[in-house]
Amino acid sequence: METKTKETTRIEAFSDGVFAIAITLLVLELIATLHPQEGKGLLQSSWEHWESFLAFIIGFITILVCWINHHYAFEPIKKVDNSIMWINGSLLFLVTLTPFPTAILAEYLEKESHTALAIYGANYVLISVAAYSICRYAYTHQLIDHENRESYHSFSLIYRYAILYTMVAFCLCFVSILLPILMYIALFIAFAVPKKFAVALGRMKQRRKNTKKQATGSK
Repeated sequence: METKTKETTRIEAFSDGVFAIAITLLVLELIATLHPQEGKGLLQSSWEHWESFLAFIIGFITILVCWINHHYAFEPIKKVDNSIMWINGSLLFLVTLTPFPTAILAEYLEKESHTALAIYGANYVLISVAAYSICRYAYTHQLIDHENRESYHSFSLIYRYAILYTMVAFCLCFVSILLPILMYIALFIAFAVPKKFAVALGRMKQRRKNTKKQATGSK
């Protein structure tokens, strides 16, 4: 197995730092709620800002799931070039942007729910595109060690499916609220364990192939 280069280690360390800062920025919105209004207690005042706490929870989970997937996407990469640095940079840009659409979702979910959810969903589409671009580029430009090439290709397919999935969810934001929210919750659950998700999809794909072969052979 090839060892990681210094450049690969540096890009992972830099990315980890950006993820950490992005999560830290989420707390700033909560700090703003620590000034109770006159005549109201801390608990009552905090409850009136429940949307800020919701935004923090959603944003934290979003960034955490992105970090988990970023870790597994870069784990088999043994060398980097300028292009993948820029692609990775685009993903980090979207990660640092996450607190903004999350805050919009929490603030306007009751007022302009469809628009707020669509803005939130658009960020997911772009993150999926960036994640797939990293995996696709690393695979096609021989940045993966030979032992992991095939498994990495299968792993990268979950992000291709994620692009289609998040685009469907984004379109549904304009006609429904509950359905896209449920889709995003399912997305969180699946991509919280990306390797297991990739294995499960691979098995489903293999079963379909076997079924088609059996059907063809019986004719």
